[in-house]
Amino acid sequence: MSEDILVNITPQETRVALVFQGAVQELHIERTLSRGMTGNIYLGKVVRVLPGMQSAFIDIGLERAAFLHVADIWEARSRENGGNPTPIEKLLFDGQSLMVQVVKDPIGTKGARLSTQISIAGRMLVYLPQDPHIGISQRIENEAGREQLKQRVQRLLPPEEKGGFIIRTMAEEASEADLQMDIDYLRKTWSNLSAGAKTKPAPVLLYQDLSLAQRVLRDFVNDDTSSIQVDSRENFLKLQQFATTYTPSVLPRLQHYTGERPLFELYGVEEEIQRALGRRVDLKSGGYLIVDQTEAMTTIDVNTGSYVTGRNFDDTIFKTNLEAAHAIARQLRLRNLGGIIILDFIDMDSPDHRAAVLAELHKALARDRTKISVSNFSTLGLVEMTRKRTRESLAHILCEPCPACSGKGQVKTARTICYEILRELLREARQFNPREFRILASQVVVDMFLEEESQHLAMLGDFIGKPISLQVESQFHQEQYDIILM
Repeated sequence: MSEDILVNITPQETRVALVFQGAVQELHIERTLSRGMTGNIYLGKVVRVLPGMQSAFIDIGLERAAFLHVADIWEARSRENGGNPTPIEKLLFDGQSLMVQVVKDPIGTKGARLSTQISIAGRMLVYLPQDPHIGISQRIENEAGREQLKQRVQRLLPPEEKGGFIIRTMAEEASEADLQMDIDYLRKTWSNLSAGAKTKPAPVLLYQDLSLAQRVLRDFVNDDTSSIQVDSRENFLKLQQFATTYTPSVLPRLQHYTGERPLFELYGVEEEIQRALGRRVDLKSGGYLIVDQTEAMTTIDVNTGSYVTGRNFDDTIFKTNLEAAHAIARQLRLRNLGGIIILDFIDMDSPDHRAAVLAELHKALARDRTKISVSNFSTLGLVEMTRKRTRESLAHILCEPCPACSGKGQVKTARTICYEILRELLREARQFNPREFRILASQVVVDMFLEEESQHLAMLGDFIGKPISLQVESQFHQEQYDIILM
């Protein structure tokens, strides 16, 4: 089974689609203006040490100074006495140059959060140049396999190595050559930025986390990947150079797409993006999903729709739920939905059917590279699951709340707005004494007043003893209106 990776690059953004068996499985978008700084390593300059807060402000070349707490200083923790870190005023002084890494992007008026514990992520390993121990990802659960992996990595390290590594889940299936390539890449990266720290004046950026296109070569490519197609010649050459240095095994599969049709259009990715922004997801059988994303959680409801097949209704429900399990797993990846997710499958009486649907869901979720936890069916027939939030969802990247409904997903009817206006007119008439009241509203509300609600408007005009005129405001949405005192 082959997988194609499509990389669409423009000056303003990079978009990546993973296509498996002809269907888009994942979408990743990185915009030039909003690229995060988390993971970047700087040579900063201490601006001010605050002993009372046990923190310091560090100039790393941004508009606002970044923030460093004593708990995030590696040297303070390594010199702990009786569980207490060394006071920050004994470690830092104003004007001092300091290598730091961004652990949290600046938000609002707050500057970036920093740490002096450096970590550089590779494809299978994370390098910790200051910490000599070897750790293993908690997702690798097999105890014997954990110990074997640790020994494999230790055998590959040169005798002079003073740093440590965290072994990622992708290392489970990695060959000795792949692990060695990752170790070499990480040590070379650290060597380059360490040399820069000795020669460059602070503040300066020493290392920027890889761009999305480069992370594709580092993180996304696996044995099933048949091609990585890039539609920008300039960036194809850059990626080719990057792959030559750091991931040479990827080179034969890296291709420059030169077709006349846009790459994403050719593979149907643009249509898939539009569908992934909608609430309804149609299934091939005629059933459908309804996806609702809220602040607290995401709910996915499964419906049979027009699907009727098999010997009885139970068979129809079972087959719809089986198909929905695969569609749900794919939508979670496409939309990058995270946090608490509630799945409302169609009710099934058979315990065997429920077990089979749950097994199919686990199988479909196995492709996901994000940490997932799935519970059994609850007493209400719901499946509760969590999916780790690693980045913004597709809807949050591409969309914003509707200005008409403010994100509610619905607007008041024209009749409801008419009645609100009539009540507002009555309040205004009791406080003011104008010659005339003029109603400014959308076309649909004005039409409602001229037709079905004309009698109520006339009755109010007679009651307040003032003429009421109507004016269409084309820029108003359905809920907007204004009352002018003439």
